[in-house]
Amino acid sequence: MTILVCIPCLLTGGTEIQTLNLVQALVAGGHRVVTVCYFEYSEDMVSRFRKSGSEVVCLSATSTRIGGWKGIRFLYKGLRGVLKQYKPTVAHVQYMAPGAIPIFLLRLLGMRQIIATAHTAADIYPNLRLVHFIQRHCVRAFTCITELAEQSFFGNSQLYKEGIPLHRRNHFTIYNALPLGFSVSKESREFKRPMTIGVVSRLVEIKGMDLVVPAFARVREKYPDTRLIVVGEGSTREKMRQQARETGCADGIEWVGRQPQGRLPEWYGRMDIVLMPSRSEGFGLTAIEAMANGCVVVASRTGGLPEVVRDQEVGLLHEVGSEDDMVDKITLLIANPDLLRQYSAWAMQYVQQYSFERYSLLFNDLYKRLIPEER
Repeated sequence: MTILVCIPCLLTGGTEIQTLNLVQALVAGGHRVVTVCYFEYSEDMVSRFRKSGSEVVCLSATSTRIGGWKGIRFLYKGLRGVLKQYKPTVAHVQYMAPGAIPIFLLRLLGMRQIIATAHTAADIYPNLRLVHFIQRHCVRAFTCITELAEQSFFGNSQLYKEGIPLHRRNHFTIYNALPLGFSVSKESREFKRPMTIGVVSRLVEIKGMDLVVPAFARVREKYPDTRLIVVGEGSTREKMRQQARETGCADGIEWVGRQPQGRLPEWYGRMDIVLMPSRSEGFGLTAIEAMANGCVVVASRTGGLPEVVRDQEVGLLHEVGSEDDMVDKITLLIANPDLLRQYSAWAMQYVQQYSFERYSLLFNDLYKRLIPEER
């Protein structure tokens, strides 16, 4: 069947990476996939989607966002043209703002087979009545990326499994996955000093990046040989560099900028502890990538992270926004290499549930059962 994957932007972020996973899974399932991007996009990400086997339509010739009624008219005309040209059997809407508007427009344009995926918990949506209306009356299935997110939307959750009874229920959790080709390490990590802390993130305050350098400086007071690797770019980069100069720890930090997805395993391989001090996080792709490489994750207790990073099993959680708690967790790990080795070994076993193969199997099974291909 022909599947239209709808997304507001194609930039470099977790939602785009997971949408790329979805595209690759559907292509592997034998479907024709057309990705329509409404607004902003980068040529690199568009190229990655095309290389994955998807056709890509960018509605905005200037890669800009259009708001208000003009934006709705723009989306209506753009989606109408895409439906007329490709005649998709189903539309899979990546449910992030303005996710609700394309769903209503697709219905208005005659599309009846719609699946929606929410990439965050419900706390960013001011009107859950609208979400429930969409789930009950507008889509065939509504999938969430963690059970915690599904519970926040609907008050209950259920992991989607092959052969699960559908009946009237149409909302499920299908976990995000490791990117295709991102393998799980089978080698045990040694965790000998000097230890290396790392972050792989957009350098923005919502990701808690303003806390990283001050915490690192305090860790170095106790363990002076500790190093920090910063992978990523963003608005807090200069602030972080200033913090490093002011706290006297600049000589212990390596700034490597944004790195291609294919090179991330090299950087994870140089890190012992990976920090995710996010103030908000839908899932936490960095966490499963780090665990797949044997790193131990120290993450904040927010969003999907407590579900993905099992506290005191595969990593440690700290209170949101608490530099003190984060420092305590990091120093605990550095002081206990045996604990690091234990968490690392468990993490490499645990993270296999987030394999791309499992993700692909589940989404293709959901499609097959909800929307049998016409013969």
